[in-house]
Amino acid sequence: MNRFEYCQARLSENESFVAKDRNIKLYDGDEKTNYEDGELVLTSHRLLWGRNGEIARGGSCLELKLRYVTAVDEEEASSMLFGRKKRIILRLRDVAPDKKPGPMDHSGSSFVKLSGRNGVDVAFVQALHSTLAARVWAVADETAGTRPSQPEVPVAGTSTDPNLRQLRIGIMGIERNLAEKQKQTDANISLAFKDLGKLMGMAKDMVAITNAVSAKIRERQGEISEDETVRFKSYLLSLGIDDPVTRDGTRSNSEYFLKLSRQLCEMLLDPITEAGGMMSLADVYCRVNRARGLELLSPEDLLEACTLLTGPIKLREFPSGAMVLQLESHDDVLVSERTVELVEQNVSLSSDELARLECISLLLARERLLTAEGFGRLCRDESIEGLRFYRNKFIDC
Repeated sequence: MNRFEYCQARLSENESFVAKDRNIKLYDGDEKTNYEDGELVLTSHRLLWGRNGEIARGGSCLELKLRYVTAVDEEEASSMLFGRKKRIILRLRDVAPDKKPGPMDHSGSSFVKLSGRNGVDVAFVQALHSTLAARVWAVADETAGTRPSQPEVPVAGTSTDPNLRQLRIGIMGIERNLAEKQKQTDANISLAFKDLGKLMGMAKDMVAITNAVSAKIRERQGEISEDETVRFKSYLLSLGIDDPVTRDGTRSNSEYFLKLSRQLCEMLLDPITEAGGMMSLADVYCRVNRARGLELLSPEDLLEACTLLTGPIKLREFPSGAMVLQLESHDDVLVSERTVELVEQNVSLSSDELARLECISLLLARERLLTAEGFGRLCRDESIEGLRFYRNKFIDC
């Protein structure tokens, strides 16, 4: 830690930002320090460590010049809360004579450790290796003809054979390093999408199987009890849809939203019916995106598609602003009668109590009570305990 210096979190003229990680703890050798849960910023010249928000505000922080780093190692550590994680070890040169004041004047260790709650981010570690290999901080000295006498930093994965080592100093070295990194990234992305394609293919096969089983259940073939039929059907409904409507599969926005509204009607008709004829838009959003798998819908697209529903489901907005999808056959009068019966059985009800009794969301329970109140069947009592509804006995007088 005696290589760290106090500084202001500002980039110099030729310095550039590279990467950042959060919740990083600093070790002086193997010893813990009080520098915990801070932000670690990697630049082309330095490592900056500061308390949360300090670096972004340009406040005071600690800096470790990258010219001190001679090697980067890793060690595995265990945690009762976060399992196994990796710490980064930075091997350091001796303190330079022109070093500025820092958090520690003397240290018996020639290395520091960087540790995070879940370990140091892999992307950050890769950026650190690339930055050390590029040695941007040495460009100014070499341009001026004052090449440092210190040896080149040996970074894991680079060759130390003079005949094989590529020149990594200056602008050409930086560009070459970035090109190699981009090439590796492209290869990794291509491999990932190959695996993703296989996964999506298997998912479609799985959904096709479940559709066949679902058809057999509807025909009641085989010895399956009523409870097993209902339970297995609920499992199938949660597995997803095999051909979700997407923008890429349609020629225009209007066609996309029209097809999406039809698909929403098909997949939500049974769930809304089973839910009592009404489902909040928040519940609809969660159910639809779970069924679509990787083809997620934005809230804006879902709302636009819902406005195009013509039947047997329609979009409804309550005076409070709450939005739901409900069956066209839904009758507020009949639902209010059911709500009044429950209130009479329990003397009074709050929104959360009705939600538990009817297994519906708190939002729908509140709207049901307000609708019954609007018909004059219930009256409210507001107190420090909250809002409760009672049967309106004045209408019987």
